Amino acid sequence: MSPSPPRIRSIFPSASAAESVRIGELLRKETVGGILLVALAVVALVWANSPWADGYFAIRDFEIGYEPWHLRLSIGAWAADGLLAIFFFLVGLELKREFVSGDLRRFSTAIVPIVAAVGGVAVPAVIYLVVVAGSAEASQGWAIPTATDIAFAVAVLAVIGSHLPSALRIFLLTLAVVDDLIAIGIIALFYTETVEVVPLLLALVMIALYGLVAQLSRRFFHLRPTAAWLILLPLGVIAWALLHASGIHATIAGVLLGFTIPVLHKKADRGPDAGPGLAEVFEHRFRPLSAGFAVPVFAFFSAGVAVGGAEGFVSAFSDPIVIGIVLALVVGKPLGITVATWLVTRIRRIDLDPALRWVDIAGVGILAGIGFTVSLLVAELSFAAGSEAHDHAKVAILTASVVAAVVASILLSARNRRYRRSADAEGSVAP
Repeated sequence: MSPSPPRIRSIFPSASAAESVRIGELLRKETVGGILLVALAVVALVWANSPWADGYFAIRDFEIGYEPWHLRLSIGAWAADGLLAIFFFLVGLELKREFVSGDLRRFSTAIVPIVAAVGGVAVPAVIYLVVVAGSAEASQGWAIPTATDIAFAVAVLAVIGSHLPSALRIFLLTLAVVDDLIAIGIIALFYTETVEVVPLLLALVMIALYGLVAQLSRRFFHLRPTAAWLILLPLGVIAWALLHASGIHATIAGVLLGFTIPVLHKKADRGPDAGPGLAEVFEHRFRPLSAGFAVPVFAFFSAGVAVGGAEGFVSAFSDPIVIGIVLALVVGKPLGITVATWLVTRIRRIDLDPALRWVDIAGVGILAGIGFTVSLLVAELSFAAGSEAHDHAKVAILTASVVAAVVASILLSARNRRYRRSADAEGSVAP
């Protein structure tokens, strides 16, 4: 008698009801943020190419802050270094929640979006380096097309994907979060020129203290989460300032602080009448601030680039930097994500969710080509502000993000109509 074949698992075997509700609420908040992000980016781009462009650049480049603490920065730098730390704090918090209490706490479920994210980082980087081969300056921007903009991508999916399977939304969200975590790791490793040891050590001490207070606030300090965050906020700001002074990009402080927040995943952890956990309180308080203010304001001060009219815009596409970024995001992202997903499912004998098809994965891969927020941040770090390479990189990011959004919308809209017809047909034959 031949042995029975091993059981084949699916990517997202059974998303819990609570997790589905939480993901749905999170996506709605990110959708609003995505709409604001796009709106302010368009305003910035129009303003920077208008007769009143000097006013935009004067505001963006105006410096404010305390110089002895290395905090005299331009408004644009405050948006990139300060406001984006809030966004990355939520990235760290969301990733920890997914792996501690979410449906990705199982290795067999988590491995697929993680490998997909790695593929979606590696392939675009290789494509970009091949296109710009021979130019040492251009090669500095290899990490620009590696990131996915969560808010922008989710906003597009929400507009055109009302009937797409929930598994696809979960896949996009986890893929984008891991993708951004990889991007921030790249920033820490490859875009830090010098490190001041003393501020770095002090920053790590403050982050450890922050984590200790967060972990013990309920058990030993008997603090409700709503009171604990009032103590943790000043500690977090100090840790951010010290990391900024060390020479490491300060947004990394956001991710590290997010990882320290305790996540309750069992009813026993909460106790009777304990109320929401600290992670839930921070999510509730900071998600609207990130999606509704921090990320859109960063986009406003980063997307404003003078393209020199239609002629300058067209001429920019003769630059290998522009060609490399556009190809990497529009072609490399979906190729890397789809191939990596296919390989890991074959190797580990993991089947697609029964509700999904491979064309859906390809559609998400195209949607992940919307680099925008983090790509703009990496462009700021890759090339000198005001240089031709800097401006052309931003033109490429904006162009690629729009192309990816349009192509993904066409494909996923067709899939959405198909899923809607299937749902209507099932509803019509239901008893």
